[in-house]
Amino acid sequence: MAAERPNKPARPAQDKVSLGGPERIQKLLARAGIGSRREIEGWMEAGRLVVNGQPVAPGQKATVEDRFELDGKRLEVSGAAEVLRRVLIYNKPEGEVTTRKDPEGRPTVFDRLPRLKEHRWISIGRLDINTTGLVLFTTDGELANRLMHPSNQIDREYAVRIFGEVDDAMIERLLQGVLLEDGMAKFTDISPAGGSGINRWFHVTLLEGRNREVRRLWESQGVRVSRLKRVRYGPIFLPSRLTVGKWEELDQRAVDTLSRTVGLDAVEIPQKTPNEKAAHDRQRRKSPGRSGKKTPGNKWAVSDTKPAKPAGRASRPDRARSKTPRG
Repeated sequence: MAAERPNKPARPAQDKVSLGGPERIQKLLARAGIGSRREIEGWMEAGRLVVNGQPVAPGQKATVEDRFELDGKRLEVSGAAEVLRRVLIYNKPEGEVTTRKDPEGRPTVFDRLPRLKEHRWISIGRLDINTTGLVLFTTDGELANRLMHPSNQIDREYAVRIFGEVDDAMIERLLQGVLLEDGMAKFTDISPAGGSGINRWFHVTLLEGRNREVRRLWESQGVRVSRLKRVRYGPIFLPSRLTVGKWEELDQRAVDTLSRTVGLDAVEIPQKTPNEKAAHDRQRRKSPGRSGKKTPGNKWAVSDTKPAKPAGRASRPDRARSKTPRG
């Protein structure tokens, strides 16, 4: 923890927010950990969210002293009075959906996360049901919003196995841009990562997170994605020790790095009580994974600087830090 190091001034325990003036409802509820701004706007448009008994619209303002209800259930928003910024990293398996509740009854990525009393975990981006790998969760809606917003150009890196012939002309088209049904799309980096013949691995990087974009880009070239795994989101890499279905909480240094990436001041992670720590440790051990073995070392693979925006086929000196999964 950064606050435990000697000769360092302690940060304030929380980033206080003035309760005097109203602010946009989606921002207030996101800070309280109720959901992401986009999710909250969807509730507004569907008429599910009311404040003081009245339906609300995007852009409307309120304070923590107002009464909020979602589908008739009272929302606890006192957490919006201060910023609680905790971040989890999760290694998603196939078969889970990145949604809080699934109408088809499929397992969700939220099922295995530790329970919180006054806040909720917000997913930072999504992965489709057949994609595995890194998913970040936070209690801070503002952090989630900035990490997902296209204007911040946060890059995502994937390990992808392609079934089909891949040549230089195809790679050049994918770097220059391809017209998909929802607009132009491209990879900012494509690097070979092993394999031979018509089954080859690549590492690809995107600066946005449109639905199934990696798969659709490759499919536009007449080849098929047979495996897809996210290995990095901004400065955070998926550590090799984290087995499928397991989660870990980021330490202070990693959270501070993630915050700086999107221009947010650091906020100290509150210490867990002994009971909270014991409960979270029990739940983490129960989360099913492919292996019970522990890998030596406990350092996060974190970059201290925002990744450069690559122009064309950029070189990847950090490739050794992201291991290609076995096929």
